[in-house]
Amino acid sequence: MEVTKQRAEGLVPILSAESFEKLERIMYIKSMGKGSRLFWEGDPAAKLYFIIEGRVKTTKETDSGRTLTLYLHQKGDLIGQVDPFKDSVHTFSAEATHDCTVGIIQRSDLEALLWQNGDLAVEFMKWMGLMHRLTQTKFRDLMLFGKSGALCSLLIRLSNSYGIMNNNGIHIDLRINNSEMADMIGSTRESVNRMLSDLKKEDVIEYHDGHVVIKNLEYLRTECHCENCPKEICRM
Repeated sequence: MEVTKQRAEGLVPILSAESFEKLERIMYIKSMGKGSRLFWEGDPAAKLYFIIEGRVKTTKETDSGRTLTLYLHQKGDLIGQVDPFKDSVHTFSAEATHDCTVGIIQRSDLEALLWQNGDLAVEFMKWMGLMHRLTQTKFRDLMLFGKSGALCSLLIRLSNSYGIMNNNGIHIDLRINNSEMADMIGSTRESVNRMLSDLKKEDVIEYHDGHVVIKNLEYLRTECHCENCPKEICRM
């Protein structure tokens, strides 16, 4: 099997080697077990978290008590809020879904570093712009083309982030159940069950050892009115 693309590792391709070394100098390293919380919604947004190893999901709680999964972060991603307000708090929570090693950056240290290094500041702005576009495209998927379009877009994003090409199609190298998919598109497990069953009947997807295999990527692109965004944006 071969990976469908050269996976971009979050912040790393955006920063030059020199800039990344400067950022590494202000990190302190912490290991976190599966299920640990990096931070909770409402905690002070005074730190950023760089994922060195492992995976982290960010979630948002609704007023009804439901949890919506915003992102699945992996090695190379930078998590946190860089707000203009000193007393800002996190508007989402972050949980380790695997054992993780993270580099923690104090926001005050980052601000001082950006003041001193113009090149790093410009590159950091590019990362913030990338995150903004990623959020915009996710809102588009959730709001414009119904739950079916949102699910098709989710499958495309999973293929870009975790897809491995084999003889049967694109194997999603991440075990994800229907309830987790429902949390990612703001739907119910029953609705996701029905939509996935329809896609299987249309021979768009199949299952292999508990993993989704995408057999007809063009069908998914048509259903969600794909705009052919770069894979750095069309990701989890």
